[in-house]
Amino acid sequence: MADPYQILGVRREAGADEIRKAYRGLAKKTHPDLHPDDKAAEVRFKEIASAYAIVGDEAKRALFDSGKIDGSGAELKPSPDREFYRQHAEAEPGVKYEQYWRGSENGQEDDLFAELFGRRTTVKMRGSDLSYTLAVTFLEAVNGAKKRVVMGDGKTLDLSIPPGLVDQQILRLRGQGQAGAGGEKPGDALVEIHVEPHPLFQRNGNDILSILAITLGEALAGAKVPAETVTGTINVTVPKGSNTGTKLRLRGKGVVARDAKGDHFVELKVVLPDKPDDAFVKSVKEWESMHPYDPR
Repeated sequence: MADPYQILGVRREAGADEIRKAYRGLAKKTHPDLHPDDKAAEVRFKEIASAYAIVGDEAKRALFDSGKIDGSGAELKPSPDREFYRQHAEAEPGVKYEQYWRGSENGQEDDLFAELFGRRTTVKMRGSDLSYTLAVTFLEAVNGAKKRVVMGDGKTLDLSIPPGLVDQQILRLRGQGQAGAGGEKPGDALVEIHVEPHPLFQRNGNDILSILAITLGEALAGAKVPAETVTGTINVTVPKGSNTGTKLRLRGKGVVARDAKGDHFVELKVVLPDKPDDAFVKSVKEWESMHPYDPR
């Protein structure tokens, strides 16, 4: 992210008047109204306006100087009590240009237009979309959940996580972005989901994979043993003579999404006791001597 001071060509120690003067001069040179067919000027104007939105605002400038936000206004160190935070805000594709000086209480944006172009201008445009990230647990992503989250401006929203959500999937909250200008509609909030890993489960499409430890006796004789699934604990049947690597298929116990239903594959792992006693070792060795086999 570019440094807003460098974009405006001012020192970090510059006063508010110096910053405003630099901004006005650059804005007048690059404003899209003066360069209707110059895409480079439009991009440059957005950079200048975005930079001024940070260092031209006393509160935002203090946050930027202290390293709490970057040059786009995104928080660099979100507070722990917020579940997600604003990363960046961009103009909607196709929008001619953004009104970065909105929110003034004394009409300074109108005065600036009048001073720059000899007229007052009313900007009409749909509000910008805002992008956020939201961390959810593995089970919340698989089963769905309700999350109460805090937006970057402090507004609270109730968000529905649909079952079967995948990592980096984006949810669109219509009308929850920046306010529109000139009576136009607000933008949307785009929430990118980050799914946290699970200590037991892995996901492959809509299927769930896990490993289930069993004893030597359960593997040899077969048994009913408890196994964890994404919806809770169930009893599974270990077939007689199972070995490490044997897979059990639990139909319909995977991800149940809107358009598909997956299975849960349980891979068995035979685990010997931590400290087998002499009797156990002796009996196994005697059996092997009478029934030799090569596992390799």
